[in-house]
Amino acid sequence: MTRRREAASLGAHYIAGVLDREAMTGGMTALCEAADFQPGDRVRTLRGSARGVVVRVMDDGRIVWRADTGGELLALPESLLRDGS
Repeated sequence: MTRRREAASLGAHYIAGVLDREAMTGGMTALCEAADFQPGDRVRTLRGSARGVVVRVMDDGRIVWRADTGGELLALPESLLRDGS
């Protein structure tokens, strides 16, 4: 559901003229990327407010990751994106 909301927001910002085509398509591509994370992968939240590293993938598919600011967090794979920075 989170990715759907983000995709709708990207589309609305593009239609309103706030985003150019390249930014909108780049965002959509990132949202459509398969969420297949492995320990050690760099990740960020959808809005980019937190970044970190995947610690482990639980049996039920949830992701345990360590934020760069410290502390371990638990997330659904669809709420994270790969971080290329």
